[in-house]
Amino acid sequence: MTNSALMVIDLTNDFLAAWDKVRRAQLIVSTNELVGHFRDVNRPIIWVRQEFRADLSDAFLEMRDRNVKLNIIGTVGAELDGRLDRRDGDIMIVKKRYSPFFGTGLDAVLAQEGIGSLVIAGINTHACVRMAAIDAYQRDMRVILASEAIDSHDEEHARVSLRYMDGKIARVIGNQAIKAEIS
Repeated sequence: MTNSALMVIDLTNDFLAAWDKVRRAQLIVSTNELVGHFRDVNRPIIWVRQEFRADLSDAFLEMRDRNVKLNIIGTVGAELDGRLDRRDGDIMIVKKRYSPFFGTGLDAVLAQEGIGSLVIAGINTHACVRMAAIDAYQRDMRVILASEAIDSHDEEHARVSLRYMDGKIARVIGNQAIKAEIS
C-alpha cells in the first residue's frame, strides 16, 4: 500500500472507562506498536475522537434520545487515553457521528497529505471502525483493519462486521503483517 496513514478511532477515556483493564491495556499497547512503526517510516498518524456539547445539541439521535452524556467538550472523558503515544505533529479529527468523514475536514487532510490508503485501529469495530472503513473504501482507498488494535464492546457484531469487510472492503491483518507491508 502506498501513501498510507494510520487512523486511530475513538480511544477516549469515556469510551474505554467500562472496559476490562487488561483488555484496554492490550488495545493501547497494540495501537502504540503501530503508532511507533508509522512514526519510524515517516507516515502520518490521524487521531479521531468524538466530542459533544453538554446539552447534546450536536450529538446524534440515539445520544439525544437516551440522554447519553459521553465525550463532553472540555471533560477528561473526551480526551484520548493518556497512555497513547500522541504527539503535537499528529493530525486530530473531531467528529460528531460514527464516520470520521461525515462533516469533518478529513477529506481535505487526506488530499493535502497525499494519503491513498488507511490502516485503521480503534473502537468500536461494528460501528465507527466499520463506518470509517466503508467510507474510505467508497473513496477508492485501500483499507487495512489492524486486527490486534481494533476492538468492540459488542463482540458478536464485531465478528459479523469483520467477516463482512474482510477481503471486500478491507483486509484484516495483524501488526506484524502491517509492519512488513508498510515500510
